[in-house]
Amino acid sequence: MGSGLGVMAMANLLKAEGLLADDALQIDPGAPHAARLPHFAPRARNVVVIFCSGALSHVDSFDYKPELIKHHDTPLPGGDGLLTFQGANGNLKQPLYKFRPRGECGKMTSDLLPHIGELSDDLCYIHSLHTKTATHGPGENCMSTGFTLEGFPSMGAWATYALGSECDELPAFVAIPDPRGVPQSSINNWGPGFLPAAFQGTPFNAANPVRNLARPAGVSAETDRATRAYLRSLNEEHMARYEGDFELAARISSYEMAARMQLSVPEVTDLSSESEHTRRMYGTDDPNTNKAGFARNCLLARRLIERGVRFVQLFNGAYAMGEGVGNWDGHKQLKTDYDVHGPILDQPAAALIRDLKQRGLLEETLVVLCTEFGRMPTFQENTNGRDHNPKGFTAILAGAGVKAPFTYGSTDEFGWRAQENPVSVHDFHATILHLLGLDHTRLTYYHNGLQRRLTDVFGEVVKGILS
Repeated sequence: MGSGLGVMAMANLLKAEGLLADDALQIDPGAPHAARLPHFAPRARNVVVIFCSGALSHVDSFDYKPELIKHHDTPLPGGDGLLTFQGANGNLKQPLYKFRPRGECGKMTSDLLPHIGELSDDLCYIHSLHTKTATHGPGENCMSTGFTLEGFPSMGAWATYALGSECDELPAFVAIPDPRGVPQSSINNWGPGFLPAAFQGTPFNAANPVRNLARPAGVSAETDRATRAYLRSLNEEHMARYEGDFELAARISSYEMAARMQLSVPEVTDLSSESEHTRRMYGTDDPNTNKAGFARNCLLARRLIERGVRFVQLFNGAYAMGEGVGNWDGHKQLKTDYDVHGPILDQPAAALIRDLKQRGLLEETLVVLCTEFGRMPTFQENTNGRDHNPKGFTAILAGAGVKAPFTYGSTDEFGWRAQENPVSVHDFHATILHLLGLDHTRLTYYHNGLQRRLTDVFGEVVKGILS
């Protein structure tokens, strides 16, 4: 007891003299997005997450399983009486798309997403992800926030809370919904949870700009500027009189950002300044309107990263259209659904990675392609689709700080369970934070009596994929 009390006393004295490190973030309410130092030198300055809503099937896209082909239409060993999310399962079913070697590395990927597969020399595949739930809403929550329940901060909110932004004219965190609508868990994917509201994602896409941003038609630009200047002087006078009014400072900051966005958002969403070659590479004018819309969103993501936005979350697939219609939820007729969804994702997402690399942005940008869980190697009983599978699935990383070409971990011989080097969602998040220069065990926020963090009380950095 004596030794313990002595250590506590010394810690208090050192802290009082500023000689003890303090992990508590000191955030200026009047400038919540001011750039802040990471815990250590980062490999990535920005992040783009491409989130495939509905659960993209790994066994039909990136996880090549020769034994699944060999044992096609036979029972899954150990799967007697197996019940998954929607009930009983039938026999094993081989991939519905042919796998071929891609890139100089010869990585086997399928014809579902050939453009992404062609980039395999620049990609790091994690084949051993596993998660805690087989339900879409909680699955999206878990991948975006680390928890299946609602009310927790999203990954982008944690990143911008920790690091702020190097862009004064745009939000630090932008969520880009699919042209077809929002994912099932909607704003939970980019919400602030219990973090200050300033760190929530700002949702807009190439088709739907930020709402209520333009000045009223009867107000001229000159009048608008003069009004804002006068308001700023009143705010400064009020803040001088009431120092420490953090809520007022935060509100003033949000309004000033909105004023700057009146100019910056129309400029960043105006894709007409891009060359015809670039627009064609993404597919922005494709006759498939859903593909063209997603392509414009991908191009918007690059423009945001180019301007210093810290975290961009780009969604592929929407929920409201129904099971499998506007997303990757292929329960009943997977091949028919994926023939629609594959082209929408493939060319634009590959173009985004290729464009970032050509412009030198990939050196400091981490690109993540993920989904909420995988799908079974079997077909559901009496259907032509696959049920949910949280036991093993694939995510892809590219860019700053990760090995490429590289494959990490594996599922079993049929693609059912993570087997070699399993990676939990907490491990996945810890690794993304590490690449941003953040120690996930130190990035905490006190809430309801607990020091909360993105990774709960779990997670290990996947050091095997770090370059």
